[in-house]
Amino acid sequence: MDYTKYTKQEMQAYAIAKNIKENQIVIVGTGLPLIGASLAKRAVCPSCHPIVESGLMDCDPVEVPRSVGDLRFMAHCAIQWPNVRFVGFEANEWLHDEERLIAFIGGAQIDPYGNVNSTSIGDYHNPVTRFTGSGGANGIATYCNTIIMMQHQKRRFMDKIDYITSCGWMDGPGGRERAGLPGNRGPQMVVTDLGIMKFDEDTKRMYLAYYYPFSSPEMVLENTGFEVDVSRAELMEGPSPEIIRLIREEIDPGQAFIKVPKQ
Repeated sequence: MDYTKYTKQEMQAYAIAKNIKENQIVIVGTGLPLIGASLAKRAVCPSCHPIVESGLMDCDPVEVPRSVGDLRFMAHCAIQWPNVRFVGFEANEWLHDEERLIAFIGGAQIDPYGNVNSTSIGDYHNPVTRFTGSGGANGIATYCNTIIMMQHQKRRFMDKIDYITSCGWMDGPGGRERAGLPGNRGPQMVVTDLGIMKFDEDTKRMYLAYYYPFSSPEMVLENTGFEVDVSRAELMEGPSPEIIRLIREEIDPGQAFIKVPKQ
C-alpha cells in the first residue's frame, strides 16, 4: 500500500492530533475526533488523556470503537468509571485548569463566532430538517474549550445560523459573559477538510490559520458563507507515510470512519 498519498479525512485526523497538547485531557466521541485522539496518543503527544462520556478514562483502544459505549474502549484504558463519575471529573478539571481540558463537538451549521447548530434547519417549530440536538454538546461548549469539526461548505459556514445549540463566542467580545456563560472558555479552532480556522483574540471572529497541501485560501473563501480573513494563513504540511500507516494498519484498519480508495 502507498502511504505517501493520503485522503482529506486522514489529513483532518492528522490536524486534530497536531492540535492536542501534551498532558491535555481530551473529551472525544467517535468518528474523526477519536481517530485524531488515538493518533495523538500513539505518535504525537503520548501524555494526552482521551476520555469518553461512558466513564472510560485515558483510553487507548487497540481497535477503533464504534460508539462511546463500545467495550473496545476498555482495552488499555486507565479507569472504568460510571458516567456520573466522568461528569464529576470533568467538572473538577474545569474548576482547576482552563487549559488542560479540551473537547470535540460538531454540527450542521456554524457562524463566524463559532456558535454551532445541531438542532434544526429552518424555523425551530416547523423545521425543514430536525437533527438529534445537543446531547452533551451544549454543556461541553458552555464549560470547556472546544475544537469544532466541520465539513467546509457554504451551506454550513453561515453568517447567521438557524439555531444555537452549542455556544461559541456568541456575538463577539464579551458575548459569553452577557449570556451568563464563562468568558474564559470557548471555541479554540475549527478543523475542516480544507484547513484550520482560529478565532481572533480581539474580535472573536473566525480567520483562516492553516490550509492543507491540497487546498488553498481561495478554496476556503469560495466555501465560506461569510467574510473571513485569510491574510494570516500558513501552509500546514501533510502527514508522514508512517502516520498514514498507523491510521490504516493500527488505528482504523477496518475503515470504520476513514475510507481509503482502492489502489
